[in-house]
Amino acid sequence: MIFSELYGAYYNTVAAILAEAVTHPVSEKNIGNIIKKYAFSESIWAISDAIKEERWQIVKADGTTPITNKPSMPLTILQKRWLKAIGCDPRLKLFGTFDFDYPDVEPLFLPTDYIIFDKYADGDDYTDERYISNFRLILDAVRNQYPLKIETLNRKGMQISQVVLPEYLEYSEKDDKFRLIGAGNRFESTINLGRIISCKRYEKSLEITQGKCNSARSCYVVFELKDERKALERVLLHFAHFKKVAKRIEENRYSITIYYDREDETEILIRILSFGPLIKVTAPVHFIELMKQRLLEQKKL
Repeated sequence: MIFSELYGAYYNTVAAILAEAVTHPVSEKNIGNIIKKYAFSESIWAISDAIKEERWQIVKADGTTPITNKPSMPLTILQKRWLKAIGCDPRLKLFGTFDFDYPDVEPLFLPTDYIIFDKYADGDDYTDERYISNFRLILDAVRNQYPLKIETLNRKGMQISQVVLPEYLEYSEKDDKFRLIGAGNRFESTINLGRIISCKRYEKSLEITQGKCNSARSCYVVFELKDERKALERVLLHFAHFKKVAKRIEENRYSITIYYDREDETEILIRILSFGPLIKVTAPVHFIELMKQRLLEQKKL
C-alpha cells in the first residue's frame, strides 16, 4: 500500500508529539490529545505507556525530548512516483493547483499505459480554461452552499439561463463527463458541465421549489434476466455505474431494477436491447413502449 492511514498513523502521531516536545515539555494530557487526533482510540494506552516508560527513548519522563529538530516525514520514491502519475491526469487540475513534478523520479504509470473499454470518445475537455474555472466555482458552491446563475446550450443549440443551488457533482466514467446535480426553480436539475457557457455566483435569494430527488428526472426500469452465457455477470458489469437491485426469482432467473437519470434513458434502452431475448422488461409501461417503438423503427430499416 502506497499511502495508508493504517500504517502511517503511528508514525504521524509520534512525529506530532515530538514536534511539540521540541519546543516545550509535553504533558500526559497533551500526549493524549495528540493521540486522539492522529491515531486510533486504543492507541492511547499503547503509545502513552511506551512514552512514560521511556521504552522508545524519544520523550523523557519530564516531557522533554533529546531530539533538537522537529521530525519530518519525507515521501518515499514510490510515493513520489505515484503522485507524479496522478499529476498526469488532466482532471486533477479541476480541483486546484498541485505540485507533483518531482524531477528525481519517473511517473509510476502514464495515461497511455491503460485503456478503458466501452468509453465514449467525446468526453469533456478538462484542459479548457473556462471549463476549469466553472468547475472550481461549482465545487466551491457545493461546499459552501450558495446559488449559481448558469447559462447552457441545450441539445437544440438554444441558450438557457437558470439559477440552481448546487448539491453535488457526479462523474460518469463511461461518458467521461461531469454533471452538476442541484435544486432550482426552473428547467432541469442536472447540468452537463461541458454545455455550460457561463457560470457566476447568484447574489439574490433563491426560492427552492424542487430538491435533488426530482421525480421528473429519477427513473427506473425493471427486467427479468435469464442467466445464460454468463448474462448476469455481463449485465452487472454493463450497468456497474448505475444504482441497482438484483433478486433471484428462480434457479437461473433474476429480477433486476436499474435506477438512472432521465438523460441516460436512450443509453439504457440501447444497452438492454443489446442482450436480446435474455432480458424481458416488466416495468414501467413507459419503458416497455419505448422498447416497442425502437424495435419497430429498427424493423422498418
